[in-house]
This record gives sequence, C-alpha cells and structure tokens, in this order.
Amino acid sequence: MAEDSPFTVDADWLQGRLGQPGLTIVDASWYLPAQKRDARAEYDAAHIPGARFLDQDAVSDPDAALPHTLASPQYFAQYVGSMGVSADDTVVVYDGPGFFSAPRAWWMFRIMGVFQTYILDGGFDGWKATGRPVTAEPTKIAPSVFHADFDAGRVVGLADMRRLVDTKAGQIADARGPGRFTGSEPEPRAGIRSGHMPGARNVPYSALSENGRLLPRNRLRKVIEDAGIDLSGPVVTSCGSGVTAAVVTLALETLGHTDNRLYDGSWTEWGGLSDTPVVTGPTTTGPATSGQATTGPATTGPAKTGPAKTGPATTGKE
Repeated sequence: MAEDSPFTVDADWLQGRLGQPGLTIVDASWYLPAQKRDARAEYDAAHIPGARFLDQDAVSDPDAALPHTLASPQYFAQYVGSMGVSADDTVVVYDGPGFFSAPRAWWMFRIMGVFQTYILDGGFDGWKATGRPVTAEPTKIAPSVFHADFDAGRVVGLADMRRLVDTKAGQIADARGPGRFTGSEPEPRAGIRSGHMPGARNVPYSALSENGRLLPRNRLRKVIEDAGIDLSGPVVTSCGSGVTAAVVTLALETLGHTDNRLYDGSWTEWGGLSDTPVVTGPTTTGPATSGQATTGPATTGPAKTGPAKTGPATTGKE
C-alpha cells in the first residue's frame, strides 16, 4: 500500500467521488502485442463510470519514427481537449494492472501543466476484483479547451543522452527487465541491439509495485538505492519506448526526488542506432561502465530525432 505517496489515490477515495464536477477519470491502458490484450476493446466492454479512454499511441507524435514519442504541446492539448479534459481538472488515470502504462499518462499530464494528476492504486483489475461499479455505457464528453503549460526541462532527447553517457555526468535508471538490460534476452522489437547504455543502472519497473499497488516509500528507496542510484543526484529514466520509464519517475517523485528527467526515445532509439555505445552484462556498484561493449550496426532500427492511497502486479515488456 502506497499510503505515503502523494501521487496515488485508492479505490475508496475514487468511488466516493464518482460524478463530482472537476474530476476527470482517464483509462490509460496500453498493452504490448505479446500480452494479447486490446485496451480499447476492454474499455468498451467495461470501465469505471465516467472514464474516458486515452489511446497511448494516438496521443503520441503522429510524425515520429519511434513509438510513444511525446507529442507537441499543441497536439497534446488538442487531443486531450477533445476528450473533455481541462488543465484545471483533478485527473485520475488508471490502467489494467496498476503500474504499467498509467504512469506514462500521469507524467504527460503533469509535464503539460496538470499538477492535480493521480494514479489509481491497484488499477482497473483491482477495482473489479473488489466488486466496484463498472459500466459499458459510453461516457458523454463535452470537448474543452486545454491550455498546455509544457515543461520541456523534464524531457531528454538523443543529443543530451549522448553527452550524458560520453561524459558520465549523470545517472541513468533503466526500467526494463534484467534480461533485456544485461542482454541475455533479445529485444522484442526487430533490429534493436540488446544490452544497456554504459553506466546505466537497472531499476525494473515491476520491482516498484506489488499486487498492483505502489510500494511504500521505505521499500521504493531500498529498490532504487540497491540498484546503485544515488538519490541526492540527478537521474534520467529510460525503458523500452518511454512508457515504463515513468514508473521509475513516479517512484523518484514519491521519494521527493524532483531532479529527474525522462529519456523519451529510450532503448528503441538508442539500441536502434548503429553509433551509440551499448554494453552487456550486469552493472557493478561503482561509477564506471561495466559489461562487454558491443559494436556494429543494428540490422534495422528507427531513429527519432493527493489524496489518500491504496490496490495486481504488472507483466509484459515495454
């Protein structure tokens, strides 16, 4: 139970406020093809009353070569405005398992200026498991004007990541699973090299929640510090395509760590290029790069320039 997280709400809190003016509920579920779940179809079949569906692919930059690229503030504002979301709303986002894709939506809303954005602890799976109300009725939406106040300083691009890795000037927390991080498992996307950036630390997103609930602060701190992350210094989060990196961002923010940024291109960009350094094997506790360097081009690969809390573990790869 994430009872001390300022960024999650529990099912009791949300159920008691269903239908209140100014509260917007957003189903931000997204799944990999291997998970064989259709987020939109599941939403159409059953969702929390009043919830709107946010398509994680459609809200991304439509002109980008890579998946889940953060859209321009103008595009984001148009998309969420068409959902009836206002920057003055209190927004509660959820996904199926709890902490897989919902934190990405939480992060996007917050960097676009919606600071009263929270995540439903336990997700929709937990909501249903406790017999709470669901509906298949379409949510009536009145489009609104959304005014984005974009904080570009919370996003890292490729050029910044190259400098950070080359100069060893910052910390990188990689949210992918250990097998993908060490290179012992192949990447799920064709043409992407296996391994990690020199100096990166592995903070698997799945280690930050339990039974769909965000870990309490003392356990979040242990997971992150045991991975070799110094919470007194700046951190860049990364993952496969920028989705589960936001789970690590959420954990950092819960611990009061605000000097963090998210690498939007993440491993799909870095591992898909032929001239970015990649190492394999586990990291050590020291600051130096560990593992075996790999060279040679990828076979293919795109490039792309408050309330109270409390509710199933996430699976899948992002």
